[in-house]
Amino acid sequence: MASEIEEAPLVGRSALVRQLTDTLRHGPGAQPAGVFVIGESGVGKTRLLREAAARARAAGAAVLAGACLDIGDASPLHPLLQALRRSDEARAGSDAAARLLEVVQRESGGPDTAGALLEQVAQGLHRLADGRPLVLVLDDLQWVDRSTRQLLLYLLAGLGGVQLSVLAAVRAEALQGAHPLRRVLTELRRLRSVTVVDLGPLDRAGTDELAAAVVGRPLGPGEAEQVWDRSGGNPFVVEELARDLRDGRAGPSDTLREIFLSRVDALPEHAHAVLHAVAAGVEPVEHALLARVVTLPEAELIDAVRAAVTHRFLVGDDDGYRLRHRVVAEILAHELLPVERAALHRRYAEAVAAAPSAMDQQRLAHHWARAGEPDLALAAAVAAAREAERLHGWAEAHRHWSAALELGPAADPGRLGLDRPELVRRAAEAAHRCGEHARALALLDEVTDGEPTCEQRLSRARYLAAAGRSAPAETEYEAVLAATCDAAERADAAARLAELLLHLGRYADAGERGRAALALAEPLPGATSALVRASAAVGFSSAFADDSDAGLRVVRQAVEIAERAGDPDDLGCAYLHLAELMTGPLNKLDEGVVVARRGAERMGRLPGGRSYQTRLLAIAANGLFRAGLWAEAEKEVAAGLQNRPSGAEAVELLLARCRLSVGYGDEQAAERDLEAVATILAGGGARHVLPLLTLRAGLAMWRGRHDEARQAVRRGLTETRSDDLFLLAVLAWHGLRAEAEAHAARAAVDAGSVRLLTGVVDRVTARNAGAARPTRDVVAGYLDLAVAERSRLDETRDPGPWARLAELWDSRHHPYPAAYARLRQAEALFARRPKSAPGTAALRSAYDAARALGAQPLAAEITALAARVRVAVGDAPAVAEPPPDGLAALTAREREVLEAVAEGLTNREIGQRLFISERTVGVHVSHIFDKLQVRTRVQASRLLLRGRDGPT
Repeated sequence: MASEIEEAPLVGRSALVRQLTDTLRHGPGAQPAGVFVIGESGVGKTRLLREAAARARAAGAAVLAGACLDIGDASPLHPLLQALRRSDEARAGSDAAARLLEVVQRESGGPDTAGALLEQVAQGLHRLADGRPLVLVLDDLQWVDRSTRQLLLYLLAGLGGVQLSVLAAVRAEALQGAHPLRRVLTELRRLRSVTVVDLGPLDRAGTDELAAAVVGRPLGPGEAEQVWDRSGGNPFVVEELARDLRDGRAGPSDTLREIFLSRVDALPEHAHAVLHAVAAGVEPVEHALLARVVTLPEAELIDAVRAAVTHRFLVGDDDGYRLRHRVVAEILAHELLPVERAALHRRYAEAVAAAPSAMDQQRLAHHWARAGEPDLALAAAVAAAREAERLHGWAEAHRHWSAALELGPAADPGRLGLDRPELVRRAAEAAHRCGEHARALALLDEVTDGEPTCEQRLSRARYLAAAGRSAPAETEYEAVLAATCDAAERADAAARLAELLLHLGRYADAGERGRAALALAEPLPGATSALVRASAAVGFSSAFADDSDAGLRVVRQAVEIAERAGDPDDLGCAYLHLAELMTGPLNKLDEGVVVARRGAERMGRLPGGRSYQTRLLAIAANGLFRAGLWAEAEKEVAAGLQNRPSGAEAVELLLARCRLSVGYGDEQAAERDLEAVATILAGGGARHVLPLLTLRAGLAMWRGRHDEARQAVRRGLTETRSDDLFLLAVLAWHGLRAEAEAHAARAAVDAGSVRLLTGVVDRVTARNAGAARPTRDVVAGYLDLAVAERSRLDETRDPGPWARLAELWDSRHHPYPAAYARLRQAEALFARRPKSAPGTAALRSAYDAARALGAQPLAAEITALAARVRVAVGDAPAVAEPPPDGLAALTAREREVLEAVAEGLTNREIGQRLFISERTVGVHVSHIFDKLQVRTRVQASRLLLRGRDGPT
């Protein structure tokens, strides 16, 4: 893997490049320094050397770069000769380079390098440097000739009187036995000026980033997982696998295959057998199991394993042996005849079955299937699946049931008392329990023939609801209740329908269904699940609508019932509703976040609790966002994403992340999450659709797209059905705010939308009067924000309502709406009087709050107002008036960034064009907004275009 792909990006090595650059930097009187980078083939040593050398050259150093050759008759000092011939000095006709090249060519023909020659070379290097730092870069040092080894020792020991740095790369697997370079490195390690860097593979994040860069798009979860598993983070392997993915090739490329096979050929004979055995095994392969499969004497087996480990094919630990790169298993599988592969798997199966203490049904299923024994494989797969279900290991159960299904007609499930429909049903349920809801639905459809049974309808409804497809799920539950199903099925359907309606925001319907479910479930023994869900729905509905304390008691009772029963699904459901109730309608943010975190921790310890853990983390993130603890909210979102959620739990987590992105002003990230949620939410209910549309409206407003914001709000008000006064009030506020923003930007105001929104505010206000006190107070706060926006539309510019709202949201510890209200208060005060001390105080308070949150768009709007009214906020000075040409205030770099913004490029694309980080681009964009006194990219682009065209 000596060849590197020039165009591949350097990923995950920034800190190491800086370290190498710092080590190579010389000051007056500095001692010679050496850095030796050791790593396996393909790990990126050559690319790292090239990057460090380029930085050294850019910093003014003289750089000589050469590589050693893998041939027995390479001339002495070959890498130095090569470096001199390629050097800038030689191409420029430097006398010093020519004389040194002549010395090396004339004197290096003998078998030994005499001390006199070493001294001449050192003096020649000194003249060549001519007072500059000198860096000697040597690649593939494992093939270094004796003369070059002597020269390195001579120079790095400080005997040549030349100030230089040596940067070299060594292939780790080549340093076998008595390799002469091992002794040299041992000697060099004793020098304080020498650093040896062990270059490891990329981590998961670096692997994903590199693969995405090569493919040209973000990889899907399955694709990313596959690249990571097969590559082990080796950059060369990652690049090759990513190119296969990009170009649609199946299996490893010929390049990858030939490179690995050439390395395998270099192994000792017995190591071949060990490598083939581990590649065919289910990793990790314990030493005792390997010894039963590879029939070698113990001493020979250990030597063979050691060779495979040393050549960087295997990784050994206490658990056993693993392949460093799983792609090797695919390559080696094609090197055995089918009969050889079958025999190897049979030996594995017999070895596992012969050791009861090491009995492993998963391994038995795998090896019996590949040994051509489908019935034995089926028995083992079913046993493994049942054991996984017993332990609530649903992902493992799904894998085992799927393996049983894949055996197909070759196996007879009747011997186990099963039929294929039962296998499919068990696989579908396991898929649902581990979050693979689409797979569960596909499997269920496979066995549903004609009119579905009540059990099939219940399963389908649960899978649809979990996948975020609420409307068809509701239909299925209603069908169960209308059919002649038994009492337990009807109670389950009613309770789950109540829970679904709760998530849809239809609280009155949820309470009614919940009470009916309780009536059905209470007489039935063992109906704990129905009792928990029905109690949660009734309690939530009551707390929202009329009696918050009584409702809260009922939901807490549901948690107690679930705790006593101990079922993870029931417990997760109860914690979820309690946390939602407290962080939502009851506005008990601190306590609600504690409940959500405690529930997430509890579910994380329970088998099968991943889905509920993810949703509880999303609730915690939302509560923290509203409380202004955005950094803490980000941590909860990141923790939830580690579960790789799907369906409804993915929706809730993506919406939580999108709130943060909109608040921070990360438009691209917010847009990606909104598109992802819209894709998942086919048939979703108001509980998710209304927040989605509210966020879309908020993002559109920051972009200056008033009509887009207007359409999002109108969709939410006309196409969804919800009793959630909180969500409706927030949406109405965003709608009237969008019209006020349009009016402020001198764009058209939609009178029809204003009438619609005014009517919605009136209806919600009337309905809110009968709500429970905590809910009524929170909803009233958003309704008051909506009403205050009307003063911006009719230009009454009354600062009083905004001042009262700022104090209200302060008292509730919601810093973002408080800061927004103070901005509008200041705007109204300055509109009435150019010099206003209360306006100045409100503006500065709003700015401090926005900066503390990291709310960049809000801070930019505050700064723009401050500039117009000549008030200094934060570190930004007061601006007397806009410069005659606003663009003249921009630096050269800011002008470049603005040019790219006007082209419609994203921050990431601008960073790639200008060779700066995406975060730095964001800083430049913020400064541009401040200087041009604009709030959106569209407005900034318009000023640029206007400046190009001249005054009109």
